[in-house]
Amino acid sequence: MKHTITGNKYAIALFQLALENNEVDKLENDLRVVKEVFESTPELTTLLQSPNVSKEHKKATVTEAFASLSPFIINTLQLLIERHRVEHITPMVEKFIELSLDRKGIAEATVESVRPLTDVEKATLSSVFAQKINKSALEIQNNINSDLLGGLKIQIGNRIYDGSLRGKLDRLKRELVGYQS
Repeated sequence: MKHTITGNKYAIALFQLALENNEVDKLENDLRVVKEVFESTPELTTLLQSPNVSKEHKKATVTEAFASLSPFIINTLQLLIERHRVEHITPMVEKFIELSLDRKGIAEATVESVRPLTDVEKATLSSVFAQKINKSALEIQNNINSDLLGGLKIQIGNRIYDGSLRGKLDRLKRELVGYQS
């Protein structure tokens, strides 16, 4: 999901609060739970955006669903509900996680491969590509994509490193078409 200006503002405010209270790691872990719940339960977003449901019911639902999480998070979610900004919850969570990882010198990366990567392969990719972007490590999410034919496609932020066989074939095709013109 894309970051939003509003989501970024709430994330930065929550991150500063977490820093002041030495709870950055706890809030990061709690927000990962929030993200997972919102991604796996689209009905929750529908309920929270519905004009037919009262704000009090929405707030009570969030409080009950996330009762085990930090009060900072529950209060932030309730504030977003109060201000009709439910669509900014997931972007806020993603921005907070990004800020937390950046503080630790870690970047998120999505790696597409034909088969699941082993832990050794992930560690090798992390060390090689982390150096390229001046980070200490990468947090890798591995997606399986059989269309690649072989090799890897790595996305770190807005950078894409395409070392897939499909990418190489596409580049060769563009070169050959360029010579014909």
